[in-house]
Amino acid sequence: MSVRIAPRRVSFDWSRTPLHWIPGEPTATHVINVLHLLLPAGERWFVEVFKEGLPLVKDPELLTEVKGFMGQEATHSVQHAHVLDHLAAQRLDTAQFTKHVDFLFERLLGERPPLGAPVPEREWLRFRLAVVAAIEQFTAVLGDWVLAADGLDAAGADEVMLDLLRWHGAEEVEHRAVAYDMFRHCGGTGRARYARRIAGMTVTAPVMLYMWVWGTAYLMRHDPQLAGRLRYSLAEHNRAVRKGLLPTWRQLGTAIPRYLRRSYHPSREGSLNRAVEYLSRSPAAKRAVA
Repeated sequence: MSVRIAPRRVSFDWSRTPLHWIPGEPTATHVINVLHLLLPAGERWFVEVFKEGLPLVKDPELLTEVKGFMGQEATHSVQHAHVLDHLAAQRLDTAQFTKHVDFLFERLLGERPPLGAPVPEREWLRFRLAVVAAIEQFTAVLGDWVLAADGLDAAGADEVMLDLLRWHGAEEVEHRAVAYDMFRHCGGTGRARYARRIAGMTVTAPVMLYMWVWGTAYLMRHDPQLAGRLRYSLAEHNRAVRKGLLPTWRQLGTAIPRYLRRSYHPSREGSLNRAVEYLSRSPAAKRAVA
């Protein structure tokens, strides 16, 4: 099955979405809310890195897919930034955290290596493309998970937030192979390219875990409705996992060795049929088409 990768100009009305959009589940709510902290800056960065790589793309079909990927990621960035505005309107200000996210993507992973490190321009681009490909491995896994996460429906999760997450998740599955193919096209050949792929995941996995735990702890500490009565804990996290409100550690952890197989290709991640089916009935996607 093949699909045309193109942005959908969606919009969401947050006026009725409560702060704890999974009722009675602040930990699960804020674990997922970390997406809104990371993605506005992160997906803008994806687009900037791919812009730098566009002159290297000689395959017309890949070039079309890359441009579609860039359009989708730019739209994701905007829509998650709107959620940050919604959190701020409910007195949960995220600016003190997102400034660190901005520093990560704009300075540490920016157009030039940090601290003037003597890394050749082409090699620095290849490393950042490897990081994008590694991040997209996790976004494809998370996207496929949320499309099938019946526990969120059973818990009475807010329908607008679920649509945002599932629209986004479906597009992540839809374009799951583009970042990897872009890296493979521009990332050199043979052992050197494989070494760059390992390096990308070696950096990405621990940094994502650290940022996610830090982000969840930040949100719960600053949540005005919790007022310091509840902090992030692994016990509460695992309870939410057992209820089907969060992906399992196994689902996330096994994504790493799969990605590191020499024979790996992300076209085997998730269910494209499920993603396309959801996009055909997503309220936001249907409004965008109309």
